[in-house]
Amino acid sequence: MALFGLIGYPLSHSFSEKYFTEKFKKEKLNSHTYKLFPLHFISELPILLSAYPELKGLNVTIPYKEQVMAFMDELDKTALEAQAVNTITIRHSVEE
Repeated sequence: MALFGLIGYPLSHSFSEKYFTEKFKKEKLNSHTYKLFPLHFISELPILLSAYPELKGLNVTIPYKEQVMAFMDELDKTALEAQAVNTITIRHSVEE
């Protein structure tokens, strides 16, 4: 299974789960799942990553677009210029 999701708080306004669930179904990506992960504090991110080893990527929404940068191993040019992160690719090993 390939798990993707959204981090932020609150997430009650988000349409991401519905959007990506429908998109995965339309694209016949049956092994892909999308979940909402409401983090009360960005410091909960490492716990989330440990709890869900199948996570492949995350979207980031308010209030963590800037704060999440401190948790990244690397940042692309766009994130550095904007001083904000919108998406995270999760690699659990060097081979990925």
